[in-house]
Amino acid sequence: MKKHVQTEINGEQVEFLCEARQSLLEVLRDDLSLTGCKEGCNNGNCGACTVLMNGRPVNSCLVLAVEAEAATLETVEGIAQQGHLDPVQQCFLEGAALQCGICTPGFIVAAKALLDKNPDPTEAEIRFSLAGNLCRCTGYDKIIRAVQAAAQSRLASQQ
Repeated sequence: MKKHVQTEINGEQVEFLCEARQSLLEVLRDDLSLTGCKEGCNNGNCGACTVLMNGRPVNSCLVLAVEAEAATLETVEGIAQQGHLDPVQQCFLEGAALQCGICTPGFIVAAKALLDKNPDPTEAEIRFSLAGNLCRCTGYDKIIRAVQAAAQSRLASQQ
């Protein structure tokens, strides 16, 4: 029997039907065509499917879609605002902090969550915050530098 779920995704009210066993990742990708979050490991180890749920990063492969009832979700598709990339996205692009792209959306969402909570993190805080996201292509230096640059860009725009 399918369950009816009402939630907010990327600022819009959304309703969907899902099986009780379906993951949020499945519903986002297969039913709602929000394919930005990627299925990497499907067991919560890689972070490629990271989305924000009520402002906190979660692995959408480990969250049941029915748990999204009355939640506020933000996917990588919702991070750019009014046609402008978020500083995190812009800095990833400018700093070449990506290669194949599988992990990139998860890193961007996790980095945004960090910077929303801590606008001026240390390198250690960035590394700790992104520890749940794995990249098999780039190494992590460019990713860390991109997050540092995004933090500086965000701080500069607030002054």
